[in-house]
Amino acid sequence: MTALEIAVERWPIAGHFTIARGSRTEAVVVVATVRAGAHAGRGECVPYARYGESVDSVKAQLDGLREAVAQGLTRDELTHLLPPGAARNAIDCALWDLEATAAGLPLPALAGVPTPAPMLTAYTLSLGTPEAMQAAARQAAERPLLKVKLGGEGDPERIAAVREGAPHARLIVDANESWRAENLRANLAACARAGVELVEQPLPAGGDEALARADAPVAICADESVHDAASLARLPAWYNAVNIKLDKTGGLTDALRLRREASARGLGIMVGCMVGTSLGMTPALIVAGGADYVDLDGPLLLARDRDGGLRYEGSTLIPPWA
Repeated sequence: MTALEIAVERWPIAGHFTIARGSRTEAVVVVATVRAGAHAGRGECVPYARYGESVDSVKAQLDGLREAVAQGLTRDELTHLLPPGAARNAIDCALWDLEATAAGLPLPALAGVPTPAPMLTAYTLSLGTPEAMQAAARQAAERPLLKVKLGGEGDPERIAAVREGAPHARLIVDANESWRAENLRANLAACARAGVELVEQPLPAGGDEALARADAPVAICADESVHDAASLARLPAWYNAVNIKLDKTGGLTDALRLRREASARGLGIMVGCMVGTSLGMTPALIVAGGADYVDLDGPLLLARDRDGGLRYEGSTLIPPWA
């Protein structure tokens, strides 16, 4: 008999986590556990209001799968029952974990990919005043790669302050759709002056035509503008890279497909995450091997992680199969 268990967990964030859409002091995750005989698989997701999700809506989606799980739901069948998003991610990853556990295989072997090597992850600096962000950058200055959250008005001052606080770190930027056509060129120029390598989703998805005329001096990465492999076909030509997140693709199954198809198009690859625990990061490592940018620092932003979670040595993430 196969059964589904659903749990909501709250994990305190170290301090706070602020982006253009607001600030949080805890990460709320939904965990799906699929049990089959003596074996169990778990998957974690983070409901995201930007995509119309809430803890209650994700729980309702998962509850609706109980009968399908009891009848032996497969990953392929799942793609026809739920849309891409957090709920499907939790179940998809639980099914991968269950199959790997039952077969006695490490997850990379089951997925047919090389065992990921230790990898450098970005470390995220929350949005704040230039002074606060400079102080945060100074504290994190020894980390090789910083991801800087920006928020629109005042961003040139913010990114200049971060560069001053961390003069030797590589920088990537995430604007979370907060820029507008009228400040796009000035913000991109400020990023170029600071040596930023990549700007993630500067303009709102579907309202980003100004990028076609911007002659951007740095690479532009799509986040909200691409969710899964199906949406890749609609991605505007002015994006140079895509951010693959399991909570967007609906799990590891489609994330692997998106990675293959984006690479075939010559797009750069970032593998990112929501703020969550090591349970949510681990399956993303299967997609992250060899990526241009890895942004799987969720556990580093928490006050505490799960027992037996992923191992980080500074900003180096050590896969559990390495």
